[in-house]
Amino acid sequence: MARTHNLGFPRIGAKRELKFALESYWKGESSLDELNTSGAQLRQRHWAHQAQLDLAAVGDFAFYDQVLDMSFTLGNLPERVQGFHGDALDNAFRVARGRSAKGAEDHAACCGGVAAGEMTKWFDTNYHYIVPEFSATTQFKLDASRLLEHLAEAKAQGVKAKPVIIGPVTYLALGKAKDDSDKLALLPRLLPVYADLLATLAAQGIEWVQIDEPILVTELAAEWQQAYHTAYQALATGKGEVKLLLATYFGQLLDNLPLACSLPVRGLHLDAVNARVEVEAVIARLPQDRVLSLGVINGRNIWKTDLSATLDWLEPVARQLGSRLWVAPSCSLLHVPVDLESEQKLDTEVRSWLAFALQKLDELKVLATALNQGRDAVRSELAENTAAIAARRASPRVNNPKVKAALASISTSLGQRKNTYTTRADKQAALLNLPLYPTTTIGSFPQTGTIRHARSQFKSGQLDAAGYKAAMHAEIERSVREQEALGLDVLVHGEAERNDMVEYFGEQLDGYAFSQFGWVQSYGSRCVKPPILFGDISRPKPMTIEWIKYAQSLTSKPMKGMLTGPVTILNWSFVRDDQPRSVSCYQLALAIRKEVLDLEKAGVRVIQIDEAALREGLPLRKSQWQDYLDWAVTSFRITANGVEDETQIHTHMCYSEFNDIIASIADMDADVITIETSRSDMELLDVFDHFNYPNEIGPGVYDIHSPNIPTQEQIVKLMQKAAERIPAKRLWVNPDCGLKTRQWEEVIPALTNMVAAAKVLRASA
Repeated sequence: MARTHNLGFPRIGAKRELKFALESYWKGESSLDELNTSGAQLRQRHWAHQAQLDLAAVGDFAFYDQVLDMSFTLGNLPERVQGFHGDALDNAFRVARGRSAKGAEDHAACCGGVAAGEMTKWFDTNYHYIVPEFSATTQFKLDASRLLEHLAEAKAQGVKAKPVIIGPVTYLALGKAKDDSDKLALLPRLLPVYADLLATLAAQGIEWVQIDEPILVTELAAEWQQAYHTAYQALATGKGEVKLLLATYFGQLLDNLPLACSLPVRGLHLDAVNARVEVEAVIARLPQDRVLSLGVINGRNIWKTDLSATLDWLEPVARQLGSRLWVAPSCSLLHVPVDLESEQKLDTEVRSWLAFALQKLDELKVLATALNQGRDAVRSELAENTAAIAARRASPRVNNPKVKAALASISTSLGQRKNTYTTRADKQAALLNLPLYPTTTIGSFPQTGTIRHARSQFKSGQLDAAGYKAAMHAEIERSVREQEALGLDVLVHGEAERNDMVEYFGEQLDGYAFSQFGWVQSYGSRCVKPPILFGDISRPKPMTIEWIKYAQSLTSKPMKGMLTGPVTILNWSFVRDDQPRSVSCYQLALAIRKEVLDLEKAGVRVIQIDEAALREGLPLRKSQWQDYLDWAVTSFRITANGVEDETQIHTHMCYSEFNDIIASIADMDADVITIETSRSDMELLDVFDHFNYPNEIGPGVYDIHSPNIPTQEQIVKLMQKAAERIPAKRLWVNPDCGLKTRQWEEVIPALTNMVAAAKVLRASA
């Protein structure tokens, strides 16, 4: 009998309950007890959803981030927060965002804000985790209280619990040594704490523990491969009766396949969506007493699984493995929305092709029933699924001959600027007349309650188009006036009319559909609602021109046109699985190119094309990077490079380690690139010690994901570090990302300090 289990469930809630509970607490509007009650209610509901499975995930719930929670479980707290005397959850928030709630730290000896932990992308997803911090003196000490609390709740609910933890080798690999020490040297200190954790779980009567080791799908140096042998040999002794299910996901094992199969664990989870070709080899190598868990439902995308096709290849595996076969989603369902049943306004035809988290669990149940009882036991479910799969393939809405013809006509000339950066820079300098260390922002300003109310009224029909336009014009004017008062050099219109940097564009492109409640956690309380790319993409009409023209009419200063680039739109969408991602990206590039040319025609001479997600689309193995970078960079160049020399093209990238792809970023040939560097203390600029970046760059000096306000002195210090690597004449001063999530009372003093810092820098140049 095949068993079913789940690797993790979306924790934000079907209606973003966790987001609102967190933000209420952080604002001081609710208590810590109320926040904890909200978390317990969400866990109870999510376990109830998994009741149909043989084992449910416990410990996957986090108030902010599962990697941060693992750091606290292991006692690995940054030195700057080790003296905090308040609640542990408040301390976790201090690491995550620089501070906890208003008033929550008043009683603490070390009250006040601290530097927030570095944040980066979880493998190739749009989820951000808080990077563990190490040094040569790092010590570990078990604190299993959070996990034990969740297990007690699950036990009281009758949940068949499978605790989920991050494995020791992946935990070390995800972290960063702050003193250039060897992270692997910490493994002997770390393993006893893991052994204690497993023994603690065994004492609770736990049979199976899911231990996540996703770095096994990446390229590993010999010493990291050896670390796996060392770690799991150590954990194989003294852990009581607990059984380890080693979970890998997001890719193929490739050269790590023999290693994964040889480790002394009781089960192995393989992402059979991305690594189906490896199933046969894993079965051949895995010892006969080991469980093989196959992730047969895509945990990263929202299309229905072709259940009959899946059964065609899975049934022989089930006959071969018998009770050793477990079936599951490919990875945690953290990366998909909760419930499709909430979507009553979604395009009916497109809706029939989709499955969110709850529907994926239903698909899992159908597959298990078919395996264990035969297909006749789920005949109607399989027939309904087959009809939906066939309807999607045959739909004329999916394929547009005109778009395909435009794609076929792409030539290399589309991606070429008329002249080199040096020539362009002189022309742009003469036109824009900017000072040394010019100041700007990344695009958005606070999305106030007034903005959200107007948008809600407009969508519900309570506000007509003229009223909505007037409301947005008022917000745009406010943004412009504030920027002029601050003394910024290149202004933005503030993006009041945009709900999301991807969704806004997708709503105006043919080939996209949109959910109401398809929220996915990006980090902490930040959620995104990825648009659904279901067909060929085209732009029926201009998308931003009128808003930018209005903003420019309010000021004599340069106004940036703000666009999201094709690679980011692709990577932050739920994409088609019926054609290569590169094809969809080229389609997006042609559509956004039209918008760029229309902005230029409207007199906009500074155009920012955000590619915040460029790096996260990289394959997890470096040997496969170049193919992706070739089509990603080409897509950006197609989008950006049809303009005249005088038009200055900016691009923005945030929260991604880009040092190892700097040559490809340079090949994008943007006139100005703005990047995140504030949380890393300009560490991301180390690459420029060895790479002569040819164009202009704005290293972010204001961490907008923290409520902390940078001082003038801090900004000057950061920019002085940047000037050691980049000539001052090619440096810009800017925040590290858009300001939509901040409040005006935070933004104004932060930008005041930023402008003042720029003046200090100019005076000392």
